[in-house]
Amino acid sequence: MTFSLIARDAATGAFGVVVTSSSPAVAARCAHVRSGVGVAASQNVTLPALGPRLLGLLAEGVDAARAVAAVTASEEHIRYRQLAVVDARGRTAAFSGEGTLGTHRTVEGDGVVAAGNLLSDPGVVDAMLAAYERSAGAEFEERLLAGLLAGRDAGGEEGPEHSAGLVVVDEVSWPVTDLRVDWSDDDPMGELERLWRRWSKEKRDYLSRAVNPAAAPSYGVPGDL
Repeated sequence: MTFSLIARDAATGAFGVVVTSSSPAVAARCAHVRSGVGVAASQNVTLPALGPRLLGLLAEGVDAARAVAAVTASEEHIRYRQLAVVDARGRTAAFSGEGTLGTHRTVEGDGVVAAGNLLSDPGVVDAMLAAYERSAGAEFEERLLAGLLAGRDAGGEEGPEHSAGLVVVDEVSWPVTDLRVDWSDDDPMGELERLWRRWSKEKRDYLSRAVNPAAAPSYGVPGDL
């Protein structure tokens, strides 16, 4: 039903999540990031409210493991949830309730967690983690995508994936990258990769326009001086 990879970029302090699912609009429900605080994925039978709860605890200084412990102890239907968290120091935690669907697994690395359910093979998440860790991509987003695509190539879900998303926060409070394929009958992860290639050319320009419009590059539209 869903597999994801969340991480903290040790070089920049950015946080990111990349995720795909057989259901629509997966990133809108499962991906949660907060600049300077952390990143969380809330998936399986998804309760989107768990992401902000986890990030709220991290913002209060609670580490990843204690944040997951607090949420799992207090959430009524926790047996249906699968969670992954990375905090501001790169500490990780993950949880899969007993009601997690099908073949499922979570793996944790240095500042990174891969998680999935209804997988074609438990090794899908291991392939994701390995690809992310060995990626030489210059951009954090490239390394996250390398992990997601490795999961696809390792077998992905039991059934077809239909949506995918990539969200990254860095030095500003809003996402510097927020790309979504909310439904595709063919290859949502491939479409997401193509979106990233398009966005990567202007990502920093749009950040400059937001922070200092007087000194930003031109907008490249009719009427722009």
